[in-house]
Amino acid sequence: METIFISIIAFLVGGGIAFALLKSMERKKASGIVKEAEKEAEAIKKDKILQAKEKFLELKTEHEKVINKRENKLNDRFNQLKDKESKVNKGLQENNRKAKELEKTQEDLNQQLELNARKTDELNKMHRKQVEQLEVISGLTPEEAKEQLLVALKDEAKTEAAAFIQSTMEEAKLTAGMEAKKVVIQSIQRVATEQAIENSVSVFNIENDDVKGRIIGREGRNIRALESATGVEIIVDDTPEAIILSCFDPVRREIARLALHKLVTDGRIHPARVEEVVAKTRKQIDEEIFDVGKRTTIDLGIHGLHPELVKTVGRMKYRSSYGQNLLQHSREVANLCGIMAAELGLNAKLAKRAGLLHDIGKVPSEESELPHAILGMQWAEKYGEKPEVCNAIGAHHDEIEMTNLISPIVQVCDGISGARPGARRQIAESYIQRLKDLENLAMGHSGVTKAYAVQAGRELRVMVDCEKVNDADAAKISFDISQKIQNEMTYPGQVKITVIRETRAVNVAR
Repeated sequence: METIFISIIAFLVGGGIAFALLKSMERKKASGIVKEAEKEAEAIKKDKILQAKEKFLELKTEHEKVINKRENKLNDRFNQLKDKESKVNKGLQENNRKAKELEKTQEDLNQQLELNARKTDELNKMHRKQVEQLEVISGLTPEEAKEQLLVALKDEAKTEAAAFIQSTMEEAKLTAGMEAKKVVIQSIQRVATEQAIENSVSVFNIENDDVKGRIIGREGRNIRALESATGVEIIVDDTPEAIILSCFDPVRREIARLALHKLVTDGRIHPARVEEVVAKTRKQIDEEIFDVGKRTTIDLGIHGLHPELVKTVGRMKYRSSYGQNLLQHSREVANLCGIMAAELGLNAKLAKRAGLLHDIGKVPSEESELPHAILGMQWAEKYGEKPEVCNAIGAHHDEIEMTNLISPIVQVCDGISGARPGARRQIAESYIQRLKDLENLAMGHSGVTKAYAVQAGRELRVMVDCEKVNDADAAKISFDISQKIQNEMTYPGQVKITVIRETRAVNVAR
């Protein structure tokens, strides 16, 4: 037990020494670490100081740059202000100079005003003296003179106003006339229809003259039966391979022609057969008349026409007026009426309807003593046409008074269609004479060698001698001829005058 106690004591003593030794060693090691740390801290401190100095130098450099930049801006601003100050000084000097000039001008104006005021006073004094002298001479007070002057001015104003109104009305009439002519000319130029001059005979061609004997028949019975059934005079003469059908009624002539054609083609010609064929042909013509009237109304865009009026329109194909085919004339008038009504802003369809029906009184189924315009108007009223159409039909030859604007349009278009060169027989001679007059008028000028009226008299081509007439003279001749035509001749539309001057070099090689 004691031994164990002694061992423990020895262990504790040894451990204390060992602990003391360990503690001294740790102190030495700690002092070494502290010294190394102090050295490292000193080194870090030096590095930081160097870095701070470098940073300071950089900041200082940047600060100096900023300061220099601000100083430059301040210097520029100072220079600008200095320039502005110099300019302001110059402006002040200029303003002072102008102010002095204005003061001088003001003084001059004041002097002028004073002079004008003195002259105005003198003029007023002279005016008062003259007024007093006029009062003494005229024996009138100023109020009486004013009253007389007002009366005189009123009378003068009335006279001038009346003259102005008159001139305005004349100008309006002239303008209206010119506009009307323009509408008519445009309508004429926009319509071009074929025209055929009708006559009172038809020619029936045959293959040989032997057929003539068969048509005449024994003792002339066939030809008498044919004439009796058709009402057409059949002339069989020495004309080779032709038979003449003479009648003023084109429908009868057409029935006779078609009946003859059927009889000759069939070969059986005797009185009973003639009457049968003529009856069938007459029925065929009646159907064709209705078809023609229907096609005409469809072509013109006219709808709702009574069947009897349609049939009347078809019969116009076989009627003529002064040698002019009545259906072609009515179609042309309808087209003209539609165009002219459209130009004037009116009902074009109604105008076309009136234009187509204006001459239906010329194809009566029975003889009548009434004028064709009145008869046509009565038919139109009977078959339910509008009052405007009826009035236009009845008034197109001034038998009754016109009550709407469609009526004068129909009258004008009817005159245009009938008066156009070549439309009617009696116009043909005057048309040819007008062409001759145009050529003779051109030939009357010096240097003109030839003159030709072409394009139905719408253009006059004049040939001149190139040795006698130069280019300037050619232009003058063209102008002179145009003026002479305007002043001396009457013509529809316009006439173009073309003067031709050419030089030709001709040689013959032998």
